[in-house]
Amino acid sequence: MQLKRLLAKQIEQHLARGKSILLLGPRQTGKTTLINQFKPRLAINFMAVELRLRYERSPELFYAEVESIAKQYPMPLVVVDEVQLIPTIMDTVQLLIDRQIAQFILTGSSARKLKHTGRVNLLPGRVVVLYLDPLSLEESQSLNVTLEDRLLFGELPAILPELVHEYQQIDLQSYVETYLEEEIRRESVVRNLASFARFLELAAAQSGETINLSKLSKDIGVAHTSIAAYYQILEDCLIAHRIDPYGISKTRRKLVQSPKYLFFDLGVRRIAAREGYPLPTTILGKLFEQWVGLSLIKHIHLNEPRSQLFFWRDHNGIEVDWILKRHDQLIPIEVKWTDAPTSTDFRHLRIFMEEYGITKGYLVCRIHHKIERDGIEILPWQDLIHSIQ
Repeated sequence: MQLKRLLAKQIEQHLARGKSILLLGPRQTGKTTLINQFKPRLAINFMAVELRLRYERSPELFYAEVESIAKQYPMPLVVVDEVQLIPTIMDTVQLLIDRQIAQFILTGSSARKLKHTGRVNLLPGRVVVLYLDPLSLEESQSLNVTLEDRLLFGELPAILPELVHEYQQIDLQSYVETYLEEEIRRESVVRNLASFARFLELAAAQSGETINLSKLSKDIGVAHTSIAAYYQILEDCLIAHRIDPYGISKTRRKLVQSPKYLFFDLGVRRIAAREGYPLPTTILGKLFEQWVGLSLIKHIHLNEPRSQLFFWRDHNGIEVDWILKRHDQLIPIEVKWTDAPTSTDFRHLRIFMEEYGITKGYLVCRIHHKIERDGIEILPWQDLIHSIQ
């Protein structure tokens, strides 16, 4: 089943403006399927080893091929999949764009090598950087998938529509064992793969929690600087999102300063953490909080690239799960795994609102209809993104 991706409209608009595009996203989020809708004159996938070796040896061949096509079709659209596998090809692409010979859609499942070449923002103002995440709720609502299935099996477009849990489990297992290991090996930055494998399991299990580098260092038996480097690899390879705490306090409240990381997909997270299914309600509540955070990240990537996502927590345990910062506006969002919310569920939300002089906050839970209580909107989980727009 081919699902309509909301990012397609943005790509179409940018191409119509004469821009080229760098489309970043983890493997299996549907980048190739999406870009092939635009019918490129030339499509190259650097995952093909023979092809990749040819262009690595002779990047001038790439220029010549594109130039040849441009003689027949002025400003042809050229697609290059997994461009990070030959980061030096960016020099050739840059030249072709600069000379207005072709338009490009470049895709990458890792920003690490692109970033380290200093060219991730290729020709600012002419190349638009976009992100493709796993399926959003709006993109997948026609599948009639339960919330619990989203928390356990994630929202990758090749896995979510499967619906048969046994097959989803097999596909997710294959994803983690082949793709993640392959991606990390390709980065050539991890010398001790056994330590990294143990780190990956613990990082997945602790997704959504503030990180403790010293504890992870003890548990795994590597230096805390290595743990920090491992997290940077997850972030660069688009496997995890770093979420920083909102650290500004008007009352000098002592706030937590450590970040937390969210795995990009909850199904991948569960398999990487070696967890089975079903899971206890206590864990479902934590996963629900992460799912809301991931939904907000998808919304930011698609609609509000200048907005930022934070969390807020002090050392006394008072916390608000998510803070969406839109320009100078703070939008606090609390998440509870309940279908019968009480005032206790949003007491921390009220503390935050009083602290920062905010008149509106949101509590996301499993009720069926929206309720408003003195400036706090209590929302069904399906309504959050629509409500904050």
